[in-house]
Amino acid sequence: MEIVKIAALGMTGVLLAVFFRTVKTEYGVFIGIMTGFLIFWHTLQNLSLFMEEIQMLQWVVRQDNGFFSILLKVVGITYICEFCAGICKDAGYGAVGGQIEIFGKVMVLLTGLPILLSVIQTIQNFKG
Repeated sequence: MEIVKIAALGMTGVLLAVFFRTVKTEYGVFIGIMTGFLIFWHTLQNLSLFMEEIQMLQWVVRQDNGFFSILLKVVGITYICEFCAGICKDAGYGAVGGQIEIFGKVMVLLTGLPILLSVIQTIQNFKG
């Protein structure tokens, strides 16, 4: 039922933002940003459930190679960059939002390099 609450919050925020944009553009942007922050805050509070499941999965796999922490970093990078880019685009700064998305993609690539190196080493070990 959490998704219904978030969907209602999002729709209410959008409707209010559209209404206030006709009065003053700044109010619409501000309401949109605040709605996004409220949804982001709710997501962060539910992140503890996700972390518990990841820890259980890591216990089942019983490998401490750092892949799960890399996975969490990549998810965090993508979510934060998408959120910030969306805010910039909604405010009319699409170029800035695009640059944030590009930066996020580069950071995901850099964060995931240890996994790529590990896969390459595993392939080389099977060859030899």
